[in-house]
Amino acid sequence: MIEVEHRALSVRRQCELIGLSRSGLYYEPRGEAPENLALMRLIDEAYSRWPFYGVRKMTAHLEREGQAVNVKRVRRLMRLMGLEAIYPKKRLSLPGEGQKRYPYLLSGMEIVRPDQVWSADITYIRLQRGFLYLVAILDWYSRYVLSWALSSSLEAAFCVWALEEALAQREPEIFNTDQGVQFTSEAFTGILETRGIAISTDGRGRVFDNIFSERLWRTVKQEDVYLKDYADPGKAREGLRAYFGFYNDRRLHQALGYSTPAEVYDGRAIGEQDRAAARTVAGTPVALRAPYVPATVGL
Repeated sequence: MIEVEHRALSVRRQCELIGLSRSGLYYEPRGEAPENLALMRLIDEAYSRWPFYGVRKMTAHLEREGQAVNVKRVRRLMRLMGLEAIYPKKRLSLPGEGQKRYPYLLSGMEIVRPDQVWSADITYIRLQRGFLYLVAILDWYSRYVLSWALSSSLEAAFCVWALEEALAQREPEIFNTDQGVQFTSEAFTGILETRGIAISTDGRGRVFDNIFSERLWRTVKQEDVYLKDYADPGKAREGLRAYFGFYNDRRLHQALGYSTPAEVYDGRAIGEQDRAAARTVAGTPVALRAPYVPATVGL
């Protein structure tokens, strides 16, 4: 991503353009102690079930599970994982110092078509010996995942990369995120502003502004991450690439009338009567549509 020998751009300027600090370029993260990684696995599983658990409830839950923890330790680990209880409060994700604030544009809006609203969000992905962060860009109407990326740190660069991958396919009218520094950075918002895309950020105390992303994370973890228990970043990247291909092109969604996200996003979803008629021709099962090759996503 960074070309050290680039003729026109210095390393400093390249880092500025993608939202990566120079220290982050050379930083090699120190691994957490095994006992903390074990606690983080338990926290991740509990949070997926009960995302309204804050630090104190999570601490009490871990103590009931026989873990020797205190509030200070659980708070540090939840912050490291990017986890915060979902309930109304004065402030949710905080924008970076001096960053421009954007209004919430979706209040009362009916989502009626693809590319009307996209959103981006980040979640924690556990590994057997460590962890990663996963960002995904999602079309709200169809639940289609346009792009995703993995990173060992929360620098903005991997979010910018995912945004550029998504915009290489199509463009939304509105892009919604939380107020995290990755999404309010100039590197991220500048791309949207240059293209004339309206920027919306979740309002303070609004717990369901990005609910589609929260549902996506629960699905990805329960249907893939927890089952596969990836050993290392390479295995996680390979497995998630396969899963997102399945999720987009083959996974049926009840909320979409048992169509797939790809069918809805590309306008190829069909009604129930047509679906029943298409299932057989003279008693022979047939494909409901032409084979679809999902967009390339991931690192």
